[in-house]
Amino acid sequence: MRFPFLSANRLLAALVLAMPLPAMAVEEQGQLPLDELRTFADVYNQIRSGYVEEIDDSTLLEYAIQGMLMGLDPHSVYLTEDAFKNLQDTTTGEFTGLGLEVGMEDGYVKIISPIDGSPAAEAGLQSGDVILKLDQAPVKGMSLNDAIDIMRGPKGTKIKLTIGRPGESQPFDVTLIRDVIKIASVRQRWLEPGYGYIRIAQFQSATGEDVSKALGKLMQDEELKGLVLDLRNNPGGILRASVDVAGLFMDGGTVVYTEGRLANSDMHYDAEASDASKGTPLVVLINSGSASASEIVAGALQDHGRAVVMGTHSFGKGSVQTILPLSKSRAVKLTTALYFTPNGRSIQAEGIEPDIMVERAKVTAYDTSGRIKEADLSGHLDNVNGDNGDNGNRKTTSSRKLSSELLASDNQLYEALTLLKGINVLGMRNPKTREASDSETTGES
Repeated sequence: MRFPFLSANRLLAALVLAMPLPAMAVEEQGQLPLDELRTFADVYNQIRSGYVEEIDDSTLLEYAIQGMLMGLDPHSVYLTEDAFKNLQDTTTGEFTGLGLEVGMEDGYVKIISPIDGSPAAEAGLQSGDVILKLDQAPVKGMSLNDAIDIMRGPKGTKIKLTIGRPGESQPFDVTLIRDVIKIASVRQRWLEPGYGYIRIAQFQSATGEDVSKALGKLMQDEELKGLVLDLRNNPGGILRASVDVAGLFMDGGTVVYTEGRLANSDMHYDAEASDASKGTPLVVLINSGSASASEIVAGALQDHGRAVVMGTHSFGKGSVQTILPLSKSRAVKLTTALYFTPNGRSIQAEGIEPDIMVERAKVTAYDTSGRIKEADLSGHLDNVNGDNGDNGNRKTTSSRKLSSELLASDNQLYEALTLLKGINVLGMRNPKTREASDSETTGES
């Protein structure tokens, strides 16, 4: 857009006429703030005529749009053609870059979460780290889109990040090599016989279907006594996918609802009346890198009493962004609604508080292998039940080894597994629970 040199009043009139506001909208929202628009036009003319370097009108107006959105919240941004394409790449699961989910805070780029298996994750970058410089260029003053553009680039190229980390007095540098980031949305495995694990790295369009397949595979392999759903460092993604995932573990009921000013922003999302996991005991792991869609799932399962939420306090992103196209090549990502858990809790700036707080820590078990037991004493009495067999001893030894390795590598996951085992022990010792289980097995009613 090019303007001939206009007076402030003429530019004001041109801007007002260019605004896509229907007459009814103007009447409903009151009169336009003409004094503020006149000030804007004056500032525009001063910059246009007096700034040390000449800036064309389209660039200057684009800066104004970016400034308006930057002043709203960290998630409302102006999307150029490249930024819009990058957004689509991220939600479909493949792009070239560092593997970081980031947001803007106090003018700096803050890491929400590193993506599993990415250069950023392998370099040890953490949720809460702040990026101060990119290749020695200060981030302060950059838009989020500009920072993301710098971090992305051809595979194999290097970039140096200067990182500020809470709790550390001095910033430090990390050199990363850009790579193709393939986001494996869902992974599953057995922790121990009967106890499954499903990890969701990000909520993409097919995540609900992928979790359903992963759950079905676990249940087909053997009896599922308990399941850990790992949402740690999951920055969120598509809201619909979070509804699909939560619904797999619920027997109907509300998953989430949203409220906003637009006519179509008040939405209510329900789960289907069929728990695909058949009531399997469930622990959901979260941490400060669990945001948005992750918090929807954790909050819904927590409110319905369907899962025990364990870990640390989540990120607290309780807002919904809508892509509003401006043209074929540009759009606005605008925060249009807040979401609420089934019990009416707003997650915004509060997050999900776990039912059981477990900090990530390095834990080392004591070596008790050298302690003498009754069976080691000369002349000890044999067990009256006879020899239980080496097979049982081998299973116990194998289980202990797995538990010890898990405790050393991931104490939060170890605690989740321990809780699931405890739930099963109580269930087996409870006569009512055991009778109900026997009835299901024998077909009694």
